[in-house]
Amino acid sequence: MPGAALVPAPLDFARGHWAWGGRTYVMAILNATPDSFSGDGLLGSGSVDRTLAAAALALEGGADILDLGGESTRPGAAPVDGATELGRVLPLLRALRREHACPISVDTSKAEVARAALAEGADWINDVWGLRADADLAAVVAAAGAPIVLMHNRATPTSVALKERLGAFYHDVPYDNLLEDVRRELMLSVAIARKAGIADKRILLDPGLGFGKAPAQNLELLDRLPELRDLGFPLLVGSSRKSFIGLTLGLPPEDRLEGTAATVAVAIARGADVVRVHDVKAMTRVARMTDAIVRRGIKGPSYPRSR
Repeated sequence: MPGAALVPAPLDFARGHWAWGGRTYVMAILNATPDSFSGDGLLGSGSVDRTLAAAALALEGGADILDLGGESTRPGAAPVDGATELGRVLPLLRALRREHACPISVDTSKAEVARAALAEGADWINDVWGLRADADLAAVVAAAGAPIVLMHNRATPTSVALKERLGAFYHDVPYDNLLEDVRRELMLSVAIARKAGIADKRILLDPGLGFGKAPAQNLELLDRLPELRDLGFPLLVGSSRKSFIGLTLGLPPEDRLEGTAATVAVAIARGADVVRVHDVKAMTRVARMTDAIVRRGIKGPSYPRSR
């Protein structure tokens, strides 16, 4: 149950005060990519207008923070260079910041992208490689005093498989002990952050569902989230539309709403503090209903009015 473990210190940043344990926060996904696995990429003709429309819809649906990413992280996706990623992200970030005072996270593992994004008004950095892809990123985040999400990731091109209609996923990923390995590797990322001067209260951990885990390993990790919550940091969980849902139900990304809802509810019941989702309105309702059930002994939950 959320709150059963030691509750982390609140997270204060320029556009928010997030007190953990009282309710679940919702992060809305905005993909500034042409090759998103879920088909929701915002690049192309009218990308600024489409991004602003998607952001407005997400905020109206209950999102607490927008997460803007310019590089696809789907299994088997080709990496992009910093210049390409900046060209995708910065125009959209500037437009979002002109229109909205809400918190914005930028999903990047590159120091140059993070530096520019934070200078343009981004609040958080969401790093799918947990500070292990770019040795300079930790110092950039520390200098800005920004919160950071550190995700666990063992993704390798050699462990990618493809299934018709269901997309790419990881298979045959070796772990000596799934939970202990994930815990240890997350704390290695925390150690990098601490060494650079990032305070513990500005760190969130993400178990990395779908990143270098076989389908059964994702299910086990989701069920055993309390063992990660015990590390003492807030947990962000991103299960939305992922391949382990599709493989379990035999459904393509566009038909994974109910499967995602189940994973979001279980994640919250197991201790997630933030859920990262595509279908914001529906998943905000799932989060509020789950909070009402599992957080009964905690004062709250308290939600902002719809924007």
